[in-house]
Amino acid sequence: MIYGYCEHHVTVTRSTMLALVVLSVIVAVSAKEFPIHQPLTQEIIDYVNSVDTTWKAGWNFQGATVSYVKGLCGVIRNPNNHKLPLKLHELNAQDIPDMFDSRTKWANCPTIKEVRDQGSCGSCWAVAAVEAMSDRICVASMGKTMARISSEDLNSCCRTCGNGCNGGFPEAAWEYWKRDGLVTGGPYDSHMGCQPYEIAPCEHHINGSRPACGKIEPTPRCKKSCESGYNVTFAKDKHYAKTAYSVSSKVQQIQMEIMTNGPVEAAFTVYADFPHYKSGVYQHESGAELGGHAVKIIGWGTEGSTPYWLIANSWNSDWGDMGFFKILRGQDECGIERDIVAGEPRLD
Repeated sequence: MIYGYCEHHVTVTRSTMLALVVLSVIVAVSAKEFPIHQPLTQEIIDYVNSVDTTWKAGWNFQGATVSYVKGLCGVIRNPNNHKLPLKLHELNAQDIPDMFDSRTKWANCPTIKEVRDQGSCGSCWAVAAVEAMSDRICVASMGKTMARISSEDLNSCCRTCGNGCNGGFPEAAWEYWKRDGLVTGGPYDSHMGCQPYEIAPCEHHINGSRPACGKIEPTPRCKKSCESGYNVTFAKDKHYAKTAYSVSSKVQQIQMEIMTNGPVEAAFTVYADFPHYKSGVYQHESGAELGGHAVKIIGWGTEGSTPYWLIANSWNSDWGDMGFFKILRGQDECGIERDIVAGEPRLD
């Protein structure tokens, strides 16, 4: 998996060596240059709020360290740039609405509305995956099957997915769902499903009631059993995918996939200004790269004249806009359109 910078690229027709030289000059001039303010400072918040942009910044993570926030960005760059098979939709632009929200389209699927908390663990790659998997089971079954797929099971037991709380590969998560299956499990201490999440939530914002975030926790031990009191065996509780695939980076292909099969998992580059997101349509304005992060795209729309993707984060419901955020659509902002994965559940 390779992450991109938040730049607008220029494409021209080129037939001669001279045209290539001209193109390189154009790109160099047009690429947006970003000031480098330090993360988790009032300076970067003030800067974002002073420029003519489409979003507002504020304090989240007050008291946290930069290394801690980097640790939450748990998508590992795949050294082999492994890709799942590409799925393409037949497109009819007239079928794609200007605005779409999976929470409204599938109002009978409660998992779409939920915002999970990865806690002090770089498990975003697993949390975003199981969020979308859970949604897709409900969508595919037309609301007849409700299953909160366990991020605990995926994060702790998938050996081919990476390093658990120290990061992983979203593509491998979907392959694991197809090959090995995943049990159910709700949030920390919920006693929902076979394997609830074992890492406690912590305060990803200010003035909250949760314990303060500290350091990235070690990956919990993989267990092949359900918690005490759950009346289904581990083997019987497994849910599987029948397909796992990547989605084209073209906007209309992503839209067709979401409106046909449900939310998708996406990875993007987090820069130092993103943790301070409060409202509006995010686009990179300041700061260096902190890491790769996985999230769930649930829809799209336009705010003012700015097109956006609507996304669920996994830093609890107090972060950002009640746990959600919007990011610029159509420009591959921070690589958001370039690494999207999904799959279809097996309903049997």
